[in-house]
Amino acid sequence: MLKRLYDWTLSLAARKSAEWWLGIISFVESSVFVVPAEALFVPMGLARPERAYRYALIATVGSVLGGVAGWLLGYYAYELIARPVLEFYGSLDKFEMLRSSSSRDAILLMLITSGIAHLPPMKVVTILSGAAAIDGWLFVASAIVARGGKFFLIAWLLRRYGEPIREFIEKRLGLIALAGVLVLVLLYFAVKMVFASGT
Repeated sequence: MLKRLYDWTLSLAARKSAEWWLGIISFVESSVFVVPAEALFVPMGLARPERAYRYALIATVGSVLGGVAGWLLGYYAYELIARPVLEFYGSLDKFEMLRSSSSRDAILLMLITSGIAHLPPMKVVTILSGAAAIDGWLFVASAIVARGGKFFLIAWLLRRYGEPIREFIEKRLGLIALAGVLVLVLLYFAVKMVFASGT
């Protein structure tokens, strides 16, 4: 089922309505969907590299708005809507573990890491952020930095290198994103240690 869903998402890139679909997929990926927006964004950027930044903007706006929807689900409708969604995707146990063991700082860090490398999945963290009552404006700013940074980096790569970069993006961008996540985690703990030693 997941493979069919991925293939269907990929097929949307060839349609005239691809930009609308990119916005929709980016939106639902951040709150309820399982296929990442990059599956649609990369083929679109390869087909029309001159529009790569436009596509990055559409994906960023859709993703941030979808994140806000996830935050609202977690904050206002966890039991009614968010919990069944998490159960459907088999993410409820992971969510409950994160909710019971994570501080607000850790949740914000996860928001950045999930936005960059889907670790943990974006929908889990957006709902978690709402359930934990993370400040809405801080949540939006973090989502813009994480998602926008990733989409615009991919757009730059597509504009600069075109088709030869496709294999790199599909196979190795995840590793680069993971390395970026590890740097962020190390910086987070380094800053915490500096502030802790200063008090």
